Amino acid sequence: MGSADVVRDGPAKAFMLCNEAIVRGAIEADVKVVSAYPGSPTTEILDTFSDVKPNFDYKMEISSNEKVALETCAGAAMVGHRSISSMKSVGMNVASDSFFSLSYTGVKAGMVIVMADDPQAHSSQTEQDGRAFGPNAYVPMLEPSDPAEAKKMVKRAFELSEKYGVPVLMRTTTRVNHQSGIVELEKIDRKPFEKLDWSHAPARFTTVADTARRFKLQLLERTKQLEEEFNSSDLNLVKDTGSEIGIVTSGAGYNYAVDAARILGINPSILKLGTTFPLPRKLIGDFIKKVKTVIIVEELSPYLELHVTAIAKDANPSVKILGKWTGHFSEAFEYNPNIVVDAFAKALGLKAPVDYEAMMAKADELKKGLSDRPPTFCPGCPHRATLWALLQATKGTKHILSTDIGCYSMSFLQPLNYGDSMLSMGACMGVAAGMQYAAKEKVVAMVGDSTFYHAALPGLVNAIHHNDDFTLIILDNEVTAMTGQQPNPGSDYNAGGQPAKKMVLEDVIRGMGITDITIIDPYQAKAVVQPIKEALSRKGPNIIISRRACALYADRNKRRRGEAILSNKVDKEVCKKPYTCIRSFNCPAISIDDDDRKATISKELCDRCDVCAKLCPFGSIKLREGE
Repeated sequence: MGSADVVRDGPAKAFMLCNEAIVRGAIEADVKVVSAYPGSPTTEILDTFSDVKPNFDYKMEISSNEKVALETCAGAAMVGHRSISSMKSVGMNVASDSFFSLSYTGVKAGMVIVMADDPQAHSSQTEQDGRAFGPNAYVPMLEPSDPAEAKKMVKRAFELSEKYGVPVLMRTTTRVNHQSGIVELEKIDRKPFEKLDWSHAPARFTTVADTARRFKLQLLERTKQLEEEFNSSDLNLVKDTGSEIGIVTSGAGYNYAVDAARILGINPSILKLGTTFPLPRKLIGDFIKKVKTVIIVEELSPYLELHVTAIAKDANPSVKILGKWTGHFSEAFEYNPNIVVDAFAKALGLKAPVDYEAMMAKADELKKGLSDRPPTFCPGCPHRATLWALLQATKGTKHILSTDIGCYSMSFLQPLNYGDSMLSMGACMGVAAGMQYAAKEKVVAMVGDSTFYHAALPGLVNAIHHNDDFTLIILDNEVTAMTGQQPNPGSDYNAGGQPAKKMVLEDVIRGMGITDITIIDPYQAKAVVQPIKEALSRKGPNIIISRRACALYADRNKRRRGEAILSNKVDKEVCKKPYTCIRSFNCPAISIDDDDRKATISKELCDRCDVCAKLCPFGSIKLREGE
């Protein structure tokens, strides 16, 4: 599993992560332009494309946001080159303005958009169900269940896109993206990259007034043709066992349903939908005509349940449909085989082999004796030091912190419990603008460098234009750290490690008209408290830039240069057990020694940011030498 298999010529078999299989499928389909913004659970798609870029001639951008990524791919596909973009579902919110218009104008070459939902909100603000994007935009939508199917669907998506002149949406979920399995590698047969002539009449891809109305009629006809094709598509699977019980499902739900049926020893008929827009209504109707009970297995909203219920009105009015509306499944959270086993057992009057609810209740009871282990900043993370300094600077004063999406989002969690709002990428700016109008307290906004370039720039323009009174803190750590240290416009490299023009934050901000800019090094935590205080005391809009590279990124670069990563230790002779390093700083590299109850520092975790040493009132933290 890894980049070596992605570039290996076929025919062969490989054990691959689904996100890697998606990349492999696109490479086999001769994709020529790749543009994306990182976001779990699709980040590995971007990373894999970047890692294997030296082996192929496709053009690639790690874009400033998802909207730009989608537009870049759209432009290439309009000219005539196959393109692919990937994003999580909240990223599709950002791209949706152009996405809806692109459905009208269409494309010339194949264009695929991989969009991943995140049931259970593992790494997202919400459990948004992105399946609404397909039908709302009249864009065909495919949904794989495993890596092999994902690779096949990517290649088919390019073909469908070119056949119908429309981008194709491939919807995944976290458990599909991060699933691994055996994938058939076919021969890589790629044509050399070359620029193409623009072969279109003027205004071919513009949509306004009369052209918009004409495009609408065309997309309706296109959708009708797609449905006819999907009714007989091999991307859908029908398993007709002759049972009176039928399962209708898609994506990860299919995997859970198959496991649940095996555990319960039942053999229902199954319709697995790989084409989830336009839905193959005839195929669904023919399936439900043969059964007396249909169980719908789908995470998040009752998308399939709604449409199956509507189709049943004509196809089989007496069929019993069980799903979310009957209380057998929840619209919240991620499923697993145990949840589906319980739902099947209740629906069919069977005894489940394990009482899953009782088991989970017992697990919850046992967990009561365990300490909470909330996510935390990495050892050496500059955000921890920035937040410590900010809390010292604001001690005893009332203020509101409007924060944003990034590693610093963990400030809401224990032990800091610090922050008052967080909505979406870049939203801290607009929210802070509203807060400074309405609240008596000082308003502070906080955003990371990648998020600043992604979506906060318009908010800063707005704040400058309206002379809004708040202070913006920008955490400049050189990369998009939260998703794995991908580059952003403030980095000096791009996809594949290629050199790129680095944007300098203070230059960008000065160019917008702000001169009140304070630049601090968070590793000098005590020394920067006063400059932060002074900046907060001034009328906004003004800026504090906290500049220090992501600790993991800095360590990675040290290893590449052959430099040693140093660490600190606690001098037990000097330590008086004030626990300042633990109570005040909460670094996971620092713990309490069970033997003497003094602080101890993990050699393996510490990367010697030295902030704890500066905070220790007795100077007991020193460089670890000769160990």
